[in-house]
Amino acid sequence: MAIAPFARLLRRMSIPLPTNLPTSPSHLLTPAKLHVAAAFQRLDLRLSPASTIERARKWQPSASGVAQLAIMFAVWVYALSVMTAPLLVRIAIPALWALVVLVPFSSQLMWPATPVLTWVILFFSARYIPSDARPAIHVNLLPALESVMYGANISDLQTRYTHPLLDILAWLPYGVLHFMLPVVVALLLWIFGPRGSAQYWGKAFGFMNLFGVITQILLPCAAPWYEIIHGLTPANYKMSGSPGGLLRIDRVFNSNGYTNTFGSAPLVFGAFPSLHSGCAVMEALFLAHFFPFLKPLYWGYVGILWWATMYLSHHYLIDLTGGASLSVLVFYLFMPDDFKDIDNIHWPSSAGGGGAGAYEMVQSNGHAEVDFDEEIRKLEEEGDDSAIADDVESQLPDSPSKPRTKRTVSWGETRVLGEEGSNGEGSSSSQQQAQSANRQ
Repeated sequence: MAIAPFARLLRRMSIPLPTNLPTSPSHLLTPAKLHVAAAFQRLDLRLSPASTIERARKWQPSASGVAQLAIMFAVWVYALSVMTAPLLVRIAIPALWALVVLVPFSSQLMWPATPVLTWVILFFSARYIPSDARPAIHVNLLPALESVMYGANISDLQTRYTHPLLDILAWLPYGVLHFMLPVVVALLLWIFGPRGSAQYWGKAFGFMNLFGVITQILLPCAAPWYEIIHGLTPANYKMSGSPGGLLRIDRVFNSNGYTNTFGSAPLVFGAFPSLHSGCAVMEALFLAHFFPFLKPLYWGYVGILWWATMYLSHHYLIDLTGGASLSVLVFYLFMPDDFKDIDNIHWPSSAGGGGAGAYEMVQSNGHAEVDFDEEIRKLEEEGDDSAIADDVESQLPDSPSKPRTKRTVSWGETRVLGEEGSNGEGSSSSQQQAQSANRQ
């Protein structure tokens, strides 16, 4: 094989050669396909609300869980009360949510997304808050803090040179990826992440944005575009928003999309904290925690988005650091204990093939379907004896034969965010096996 000369070169350089390299494209695609199939296999297809009601009866509330529900309930009551929509519409919104949550099939999506929905309903209801009930708008606060903390108005420096190519480069993360990546991260966690990571994402992402919007309502601040257009003159709630640098994108596409969107924004003076920054940092935190092999890519995206927000005159640097700090706080505040030690996370694959730590297999006509999680595990084990490894070892006769030390991770299901898992005997035995391997 072509890898033989490369193997000899590595031997001369005393560089260890990995023995689990894929031998064909199928080795790369098959595990991904099995992960997707296993994710769909874990879906709850029941439609009877009885199971949801029974699960609610068995729920054992904690102080943090009750506090989260109380916050969301208060936000819903406030948002629906300030709306000027007809009463029937305001009643229909929570009624529809309750109906969707009662059905197990739709509840598995809607319930984890409830914090996100709470943030969205508060954001769009902010336009109905009476002006006389709102705090005064801060125009000088952010530029003053920026100059004091960083020695200059960094965002102003970013807007002094513009170019059509830079406009497109800034628009892609700010106006496109910002709205796509939360869904992408949720899907990655649902398919490839450990059990409960997608639910954890819904909570952290939703509450981060919710806390950000509450801060924007209580501490309204003008964005850099306001300073460019109006200077530091006092602002009022009757003023319309501005697309800032996105006006140039409207001209590129010969449209008024961003002009109309930002002109009628529910929170015109919601510069601090930057939720664009908060979302990007939250996405990087989750991906770096559960899929750490591409950390430079995740944080590189955060850096580009930070530049884009200042280049488009939508945020000061202090707004970006505020949004990032909020994300870090919420990320660790809501992190379940099972996810705090990355080396002991229980991933969605089982060494027991349906034992106490495995996902339940879907039953069809009295017969169990293929356990895709078990198939993934088998593929990982078969990778150790791949054809490439055999060929490389044949080219390295002098190399000592040492068993490859495997990572001591327990591959099973855990009890996370209210999901019923097995933290008992299966987890204990896995931890004992891990400790035994470490001693060896």
